[in-house]
Amino acid sequence: MITQRAFSVEPWTVRETELNLDVLAQSESVFALSNGHVGWRGNLDEGEPHGLPGSYLNGVHELHPLPYAEAGYGYPESGQTSINVTNGKVLRLLVDDEPFDLRYGRLITHERTLDLRRGVLERVCEWTSPAGSTVRVRSTRLVSLTQRAIAAVAYEVEPVDSRTRVVVQSELVANESLPGPDGDPRAARALKSPLEPEEDLASGSRLRLVHRTRRSGLRVAVAADHLVTGPERTTTSSESNVDVARLTITSVLEPGERLRVEKLVAHGWSGARSRPAMSDQVEAALAAAAHSGWWGLLKDQRAYLDDFWARADVEIDGDEEIQQAVRFALFHVLQAGARAEQRAIPAKGLTGSGYDGHAFWDTEAFVLPVLTYTAPKAAAEALRWRRDTLPAARERAAQLGLRGAAFPWRTIEGSEGSAYWPAGTAAFHVGADIADAVVRYVAATGDEAFEREVGVELLVETARLWRSLGHHDDRGVFHIDGVTGPDEYSAIADDNTYTNLMARANLLAAADACKRHPDEAARLGADEEETAAWRDAAEAVHVPYNEELGVHEQNAGFTRYQRWDFDRTGPDQYPLMLHFPYFDLYRKQVVKQADLVLAMYTCGSFFEEYFDEEQIARNFAYYEPLTVRDSSLSACVQAVMAARTGHLDLACAYTTEAALMDLGDLEHNTRDGLHIASLAGTWMALVAGFGGMRCVDGGLLFAPRLPERYSRLAFSVGFLGRCLRVELTAGQATYTLRSGPPLTIRHHGSEVTVREEAPVTRPVPPLPRRPAPSRPPHRAPNAR
Repeated sequence: MITQRAFSVEPWTVRETELNLDVLAQSESVFALSNGHVGWRGNLDEGEPHGLPGSYLNGVHELHPLPYAEAGYGYPESGQTSINVTNGKVLRLLVDDEPFDLRYGRLITHERTLDLRRGVLERVCEWTSPAGSTVRVRSTRLVSLTQRAIAAVAYEVEPVDSRTRVVVQSELVANESLPGPDGDPRAARALKSPLEPEEDLASGSRLRLVHRTRRSGLRVAVAADHLVTGPERTTTSSESNVDVARLTITSVLEPGERLRVEKLVAHGWSGARSRPAMSDQVEAALAAAAHSGWWGLLKDQRAYLDDFWARADVEIDGDEEIQQAVRFALFHVLQAGARAEQRAIPAKGLTGSGYDGHAFWDTEAFVLPVLTYTAPKAAAEALRWRRDTLPAARERAAQLGLRGAAFPWRTIEGSEGSAYWPAGTAAFHVGADIADAVVRYVAATGDEAFEREVGVELLVETARLWRSLGHHDDRGVFHIDGVTGPDEYSAIADDNTYTNLMARANLLAAADACKRHPDEAARLGADEEETAAWRDAAEAVHVPYNEELGVHEQNAGFTRYQRWDFDRTGPDQYPLMLHFPYFDLYRKQVVKQADLVLAMYTCGSFFEEYFDEEQIARNFAYYEPLTVRDSSLSACVQAVMAARTGHLDLACAYTTEAALMDLGDLEHNTRDGLHIASLAGTWMALVAGFGGMRCVDGGLLFAPRLPERYSRLAFSVGFLGRCLRVELTAGQATYTLRSGPPLTIRHHGSEVTVREEAPVTRPVPPLPRRPAPSRPPHRAPNAR
């Protein structure tokens, strides 16, 4: 784990100024590059040493048996695991016959820099071989945001003080040796060398490998081309076999001379296309990249990111570490979804193998809100992927005896991949999270074509699930029993408040969408009788409330459970699920991650009648001492609601925890990949928390509160074709419409109309005075 600051604090870069092999895997995650389709971990160019090799194509996975002690009806039979595809990053170097390996010889300097504005990873180092030859190596790496299949490396070698013979071996490598998956030996066997060779080629400076996965039947093609610049005596040769294609470049360099290799790598995969078609596909992608050239790729990358930062940047004065962290967060959230294009956004993006590369509800609940207001096309594509997986979701619902669509708890290709049935079967709120993301996207963009072509079907099929899952009691109250909400320490509960309110919003949204799009409703067989039943269920949904305590219950009866004995829980016993049986957790008042608090944040915009400001304050004060944050999804939500209830110092602490989750390796597992949802939560904490932004009744509402730690907070959001800039300073908020027609918003309840180039400034009312809530012992925010 990272035990001290590993990266210098700078506003637009993440810089590592020395190489620490003990935390190499963590740095590889931080320095990962991706465009949502291709992902390259930040491995060293030479391939070794490494923490975890990683080259990923979004959606490429292998199947493996799922372990069960006892069989049960409806259990998924196969698990899905993303695999390490053909690695095109490798550029091995030999210096006077000595391998360039930083574990040997003497490393004089080593610096790597992730440039968030240019979208590149740069490296410069000096190394003296065991034989005494000193060389300087520079490299720049990118995964193109404009050419979806392309990643590229520019690699330079120069001798420092003497004539040096150098050899560069540029490779494509398949079936690299990897650490085995934990726990299940059957999975380890299934995933060992998952790529079966179909074609290998080495011709001149061009390399190509084509493989197919053994069980899932997916074909993967990777090709590379090179531009070599060096002294006249530079020579090249190429060769290939089933798992390696190699271009060998040999030169003799005098001090002041350089050998430069520009390597373009094209990637493609398909479950249906033939081997010749896949070969042609990657060759065509290489041709397009060669037309742009290395410098053209760099220029296009910068232009893409200039446009993104103009729409998405968040500026903070007063905390340089958070300024860096929020830009790092936005960059990686963008990378996770920018060119995913009808594929999932995994929980780790394409930065590591954690969670087997699966996507969860995190995508819709945490990541898509950020993308909706900063890169809406990416949000739409993620939802199109959900629409494309509807056949599997319908099949799963039918298997469970339900109507509509039951979306999976965790998946890569659309079927349920969880062997843990309290989540994999009972976490039905995933469907409502998807519906919420549809509603948010349409409200923010006005994209009626998307709603008609994609949104209506998602809303209808998820509404059908709720109507068949729930039931009316003899008093007409609608209940949804036996479900698992966001808090995984309270599984198989009745009337989870988050689930019920999200289901209510889903049912109403589906009925409204059918009214707006009657032709689509008719195509789906959703008639007036069915939509009326949805509305009846929504209006009658039960929301558990303890009248004596004056607080909402996380689920029915939660407030009567025995409280967890925090006094007898030591600091080394967190996370609790690794030290106590789930049975004990399920029946106690202890919360893994914000659940009822998340309901106030997400559903409060729809149902303000349940959550006025005083009710929110009481609920927050009740659940804060119970919430142990054994999930990286919790801190950002608690930050938002702490800010809303006036506890700004606490909100700052939670914001810092979310922001530094990976830069500080707070959960000691950044080596497996970044926490994309927690990174997205950094934006949520700042924009929805301190900025107080919510979308209510199709319009934007702001209730900003600036903590003393920050002297200024500014951010931009895209809304209905406009770009709105919000700037907070002590005691006031200024709204500037950067582009688009006039926009009417609400500022602390009062309407404000903003016009282009005519900023409007409004005062921020004083904070309410409330007692600070307590927290569980040993669970103060894990900040700096």
